[in-house]
This record gives sequence, C-alpha cells and structure tokens, in this order.
Amino acid sequence: MRRQVAAGLEVAIIAPTTLEFQIAVAPHPGTTVYEALSFVLNGSAVSALEISGGHGNRIHKLDVAEGNLVVDYAATIVGRTDPAPVTEYDLSMYLRPSRYAESDKFFGFAATEFGNYLDSAALLERVSLWVGTRLNYVPGSSDPLDGAVDTLLAGAGVCRDFAHLVVALLRAVNVPARVVSVYAPGLYPMDFHAVAEAYVDGQWRVVDGTLLAPRQSLVRIATGRDAADVAFLDNHKGAIALNRLEVSAIVDGDLPRDSIDHLVSIG
Repeated sequence: MRRQVAAGLEVAIIAPTTLEFQIAVAPHPGTTVYEALSFVLNGSAVSALEISGGHGNRIHKLDVAEGNLVVDYAATIVGRTDPAPVTEYDLSMYLRPSRYAESDKFFGFAATEFGNYLDSAALLERVSLWVGTRLNYVPGSSDPLDGAVDTLLAGAGVCRDFAHLVVALLRAVNVPARVVSVYAPGLYPMDFHAVAEAYVDGQWRVVDGTLLAPRQSLVRIATGRDAADVAFLDNHKGAIALNRLEVSAIVDGDLPRDSIDHLVSIG
C-alpha cells in the first residue's frame, strides 16, 4: 500500500505565543516514509523543536512573534506498519476515565447495554453500531470542550465526539481504549480524523463509529487518552486565529473495502 498525506495551515499570530503542532505522522516501523515539513513566519523560514512523546507522537513546538505563519506538511508512506506495541502501562492507563471520555459516568449504563457481549469482535461491532446510530454526524454541532456525556445527550457531533463516546463506553466495560488522530484516505469532507482504538485479542483494534473512511488505510498521527493528547494545534500564552486548514489523504489504486464486523488494526 502506498499512501500520500498532506496538511496546510495558515495561522494569524495576534499576540506572541508558543504553538505546538501534531500533524506529522508517527513512526511507522516496517514501512518507508518520505516527508517534508516547513514553517514560514512572515515570509521567512523558522525552525521548530521536535518533541517525541509516547506512542511515537511528534510535537513540533515553536515560539512565534506577531504575523502570519504558514505550515506545510507532506508525507508518502509505502507499505504497512507493524502492529502498535502494547505495554502493561497502556493497559492500565487506558482503562481510566479522562477529561473527554468520562467512563466512570457510564459504568451501569454500559454494563446494561454491552455487558452480555463476551466475544471481542461482537463487542466492538456492537459499540460501533450503537454509537453510529445514536449520533448524527453534524459539523459544527459540538463545542471543543464537550465530553462523551455531552455528546450522548446532544445526539450529534463530529469525529472526535464519536471517538470519545466509543472510548468511554469500552472503558466502562473494562476494555482498554484510546483516541488516535489519523489521516484518513476516503474521508469526506476531508479533514484530520479521530478514531478509537481498543485492546482486543492481544492487539489495538480500530473502532470508528462514523464509518466515514476505511480503517485499513488510516495513517497514525498521534495517540492518547482523548482529544487533549492528540490535538493538531495547541496554543500557549498568546492569541491566534486559524485562517486556513487543508488536509489531503489518498491511496494509490482503489480504497480498501471495510466491514464493521472485522477486527482491523491501524497499519
């Protein structure tokens, strides 16, 4: 498989600040990756500090003065990566409630809805279908501060909201789960995408309640407890405005065919 992904951003810096971007793909062992990343502030190239986080997350941090920042990233990934590693710390961390995936508020409810699904594949299929049918995908319908409870009550959201609800429900039935930001060939409308990953049968498996893109072609960017860990842009101190965001993700040839009842890992 050959996948090509790209992102372009223009950020107006209203007051000097520190920015952190998570738009570069995580390391993909077993593949060949070609990539280019540039930051241009007021017409001049500037350098960013790359910080390596857990799960291969790559944070690009830079201090910027007032002006216009243009960010361009492009990568080609050839082949499929090895399965994501699993640690005992992960299996403990991703059972715990987090800011946007308040699994402790779903314990009784999730046990009633999903407690009888002992087969792992059936459980993931059931949760994915349940979330996909209970929520409407409506751009702009949610607030960036909304968590899984807000999403369930509202009955609508975007990809991060679907992922948070999936993660909260799975953690509530004792399945470790986390959020992954990805490039998603086939996604429409095209954007950065968020999905859930659940630890099932010894591997991390993708659950995407939106069903908007085939899971087999996803490209991992960042992995964490919820959106707080995987945001494509964080702003510290000053004021900014995001004036442009363009994302693309394609595969050579036909998109893979996906089926909700299959166990799929990000590769």
